[in-house]
Amino acid sequence: MDGRYSTRRKGIYLLPNLLTTGGLFAGFYAIVASIDGNFPSAAAAIFAAMLLDGLDGRVARWTSTASEFGKEFDSLADMVSFGLAPAIVVYQWGVERLAEYGAVWGRIGWLAAFLYVAAAAFRLARFNTNVAQDRRFFQGLASPAAAAGVASMIWLAASYDGLDGLAALVAGVTITAVAGLLMMSRFAYVSFKEFNPGKRLRFAQLVLIPLVIIFVFLEPPVTVFALFVVYAASGPAAWLWRRRKRQAPVPP
Repeated sequence: MDGRYSTRRKGIYLLPNLLTTGGLFAGFYAIVASIDGNFPSAAAAIFAAMLLDGLDGRVARWTSTASEFGKEFDSLADMVSFGLAPAIVVYQWGVERLAEYGAVWGRIGWLAAFLYVAAAAFRLARFNTNVAQDRRFFQGLASPAAAAGVASMIWLAASYDGLDGLAALVAGVTITAVAGLLMMSRFAYVSFKEFNPGKRLRFAQLVLIPLVIIFVFLEPPVTVFALFVVYAASGPAAWLWRRRKRQAPVPP
């Protein structure tokens, strides 16, 4: 009886780390796929890593198997899947072609890709050391969200032939750099960790959720990229709104 119980507990302990390993493999595959020029598969692999990253922590909490090893392993896997992989995908997709328009353009693209990697490392280190953080909000854009923006941008560009040329490449590199800067920022972003499926929703939310799902099925790359833009802009927008309210004159 005791032997069977200990075996079961050991299996449950391995489960969240296996999910983390799956996310790490997805990030590795994204890098390999981008080197092979298969950018839709590279973007899909980053999204798969996001799904597995969302599951491993929840499984660890549900099974009471969270550990310091799991936290460190998850952070290192996130650095590969959401830091290194998106930057290499962008480099393979755009930076190499951007260099064809001149050495300066190539250097700018190279620096933007490195900025994203450095920002992801900074963001993960700050997250790991910030023990007094509010669970309802992230400080700075979370690395999975930034990776989703980069991946959806690549997916969008690969899905539409017209999104090419210098303007499209510069836009892609700019989005990558902005995502990196937002990761290093102190803007507050809703974490959705306090999401309660049993909570009552407003009528507008009941209408909006099915519409988003419909658009995801009709135009997946456009919808996912639009969701990233809205979420990424929500941090600076909320900061500006709060600052404006503080500076508003008090009525007599």
